[in-house]
Amino acid sequence: MTHPQDLLLDTFRAALAAVDPLQILPRHLPAPPPGRTLVVGGGKAAAAMAAAVENHWPADAPLSGLVVTRYGHSLPTRRIEVVEASHPLPDGRGEAAAGRMLELAGDLGPDDLLLGLLSGGGSSLLAAPVAGVSLKELRAVTKALLASGAPIRDINTVRKHLTRFSGGQVTTATQARVCALILSDVVGNDPSDIASGPCAPDWGTYGDALAVLARWQVAAPAAVKHHLESGAADRLPDTPKPGDALFRRVENRIIGSAREFLAAAADFLASKGIPVCNLGEVEDDAVRLAHAHAQLVRDHLAKGNSRPHAWLSGGESTVRVVNPEGRGGRNSTYLLALGLELTDVPDLWALACDSDGIDGSEDNAGALLHPDTLRFPADIDAAARALAENTVYDFFRTRDGLVMTGPTRTNVNDFRVVLLT
Repeated sequence: MTHPQDLLLDTFRAALAAVDPLQILPRHLPAPPPGRTLVVGGGKAAAAMAAAVENHWPADAPLSGLVVTRYGHSLPTRRIEVVEASHPLPDGRGEAAAGRMLELAGDLGPDDLLLGLLSGGGSSLLAAPVAGVSLKELRAVTKALLASGAPIRDINTVRKHLTRFSGGQVTTATQARVCALILSDVVGNDPSDIASGPCAPDWGTYGDALAVLARWQVAAPAAVKHHLESGAADRLPDTPKPGDALFRRVENRIIGSAREFLAAAADFLASKGIPVCNLGEVEDDAVRLAHAHAQLVRDHLAKGNSRPHAWLSGGESTVRVVNPEGRGGRNSTYLLALGLELTDVPDLWALACDSDGIDGSEDNAGALLHPDTLRFPADIDAAARALAENTVYDFFRTRDGLVMTGPTRTNVNDFRVVLLT
C-alpha cells in the first residue's frame, strides 16, 4: 500500500481536481445574449471562474465584468477585472467592488445578460453595508457571530439584512436576464445560502436576523440593531422573497459541490484497495463531530472488522472561540479532538483540510494526524491544552503536521478522511 501520508494527500488532491472551476464551469455557460454580457460575483473561486468564462466565451461576443476574491487568490484575466479583498471580515476594497457591480448591473437592459459567478466566501467579499450601517459596524457584528460558533446559515441571515448585494438584491438592481453559476460550499446546495444568495430569493426576515443575534448572544452595534428593528417593524423593505415575479428571469445553477468532491475521493481510495464509508456532508461543532467519528472507529474495531478502512466526510463544522489571540481553524480543531479520543488506537491516520486551502484564517489548509502525533503523555497534555485554548495551529506547526496547499481557487468546504491501516 502507498504510504498512508501520501495516500491521504493524494486523496485530497483527487477530490480537489473534481471541483476545479477551470474544468467544470465551461459546460454550464449559457449562450451569449443579443446584447451585452456583464460578469459580476465573488468568492474564493471567483478568479478561476472568471478565467474559465474568458477561456470559453466567443471572441466576438461582448464580455466585461468585475469579480472579487480573497487576497492571494487572483489569476490573470483579460476581459473581466479581478479585485482582491479581505475574508472572513470585509474591507473597503470588497465594499467598493460590490458597489461598482450594482452600478454596472443597473446599466443593463432586457437584451443583456448578467452572469453571476458565486462561490463560498462571497458573503464577506461582497459586503457593501446598507445605509446607516458603517463597514466598521458590519465587521464588528460579523466577527462576533464568527466567534460565537453560529452556523454559517445563521450568520448569513444577519448579513443578508445588513448588506446591499446579498439576499437576492442583485436581481432587483438590473433589468437583464440573470444566470448565476454557483460553486456550492453549503450543505444542501441551496443557492440562497451560498455567498448569501445574491441572485436567489431570501427566506429570512429582519425578525429572523434579530433572533439569530439573540440566540448566539451577540451584542450588535447600535446602528445594526436599529436597522434590523426598523425592518422588523416594516419601516424598511425586506429582501425579495420566493414567488417574487422578478425571479422569472433568473436562473441559479449549481456547477459543483461537495457531492462530486467526496465521490472523487471515495473512488480514489477504492482504486487503491481501501474500503471506504462516505458519510457525506455534516454540520456540527468540530469537537462533537470528532467524538462521533471516533465512535465510528471504535464500533468498527469492536465488531472485528478488517483493516484497512477509511471514513470520508465533508460539510462544515464550527468552533466556539474562547481565546481571541489563539490560532487555529475548525479542521485542525476537529483533527486534534479526534486524536485525543483515539490515543489507544494503533495505526490511525487522519487528514482534515478546507477545500479552499485555508483553515479558518491561517495559512494552512488543515492538518495531518499520524500514529506518532500523540504518542507520548507530554504530547497528549499539550494537545488538550491547545484544544482548550484555541491554539491548535501552533500544536501542529511544532510537530510538522500542518498541510500547506496555498490557494486552491475552489471552495466546496471541508474535507475529512480517517484511515485505519
